[in-house]
Amino acid sequence: MLVSILIPCFNAERFVGEAIESALKQTWPDKEIIVVDDGSEDGSLDVIKSFGDRILWETGPNRGGNVARNRLLDLARGEWLQYLDADDFLLPPKIERQVGVLQQYPACDVVCSPTLLVNWSEEGTTQEVSEIPDPRDPWILLARWRLPQTGGSLWRRQVLIDVGGWKPDQPCCQEHELYLRLLQSGARFGYFGECHAAYRYWSENATVSRRNQAEVRRQRLAIEERLEEFLKSRGELTAARMQALNQARFEIARMAWLENRSEAKEIVSTIQRKQPGFVPEPPAAPGRYRVIYQSLGFAAAEWVAAAIRPASSSEAG
Repeated sequence: MLVSILIPCFNAERFVGEAIESALKQTWPDKEIIVVDDGSEDGSLDVIKSFGDRILWETGPNRGGNVARNRLLDLARGEWLQYLDADDFLLPPKIERQVGVLQQYPACDVVCSPTLLVNWSEEGTTQEVSEIPDPRDPWILLARWRLPQTGGSLWRRQVLIDVGGWKPDQPCCQEHELYLRLLQSGARFGYFGECHAAYRYWSENATVSRRNQAEVRRQRLAIEERLEEFLKSRGELTAARMQALNQARFEIARMAWLENRSEAKEIVSTIQRKQPGFVPEPPAAPGRYRVIYQSLGFAAAEWVAAAIRPASSSEAG
């Protein structure tokens, strides 16, 4: 079974060689590696060319990450796809281990696994595993932003074609927007607990997700709303799914409070309208914070949390 490893690249000279090497070292033997350079202005293309005929590649003007991902989708010959951003990397057994899941669950369309989050800087590196928690309801996982970053999944090529591929003008949250359309189409998700894909954080300016948190919040809230409306239209908006949606909105509101308190209050107002009596859950709302939230409201809880935060990182923060 051919697996296409697809690498979009824009100005990733520092890391793209490592990404390609990690693709070449995959223990799954039946693979092709395709790189699309999206108009890089650094030395990325020279690095890509240095791999010679071990990979396929092409370059063109800068048109954005999702356009490059769609071009890779067009070029891919494999039944299954491994997307790999040019500043990320895979551990050698990643594809082989996930393909093994397909032998047990051949109807699966997307195999999801935990991702290793690597915080990289010139001073040093830290890392942690981003787990995929129970319950393994993909709607809840998407609502809570717990489905894996792009490289953590193995994707059936045909289901991506069926939903029209990646949305070209999606500025951030690209994989989440795609996950939503896949779920709406009836795609079947499977889970494999081993972690063999690394997502590297290395620059505050590398992506829209790092540069513009207000835009990330806006896009995420839009996806949450689309998810809710779809489930509601199908009569599938369970209490657990509603709680997950509003817990996600609450966590977004807490982030927004640091930049725009009016925005944060509006998000909480939406929660109260959609789910009267909503009580936020830890760890985003630890015990003392939750008590204040329930008795005095969101703004009061945030004021108290801010007042004690410099002195302590205790549960009210």
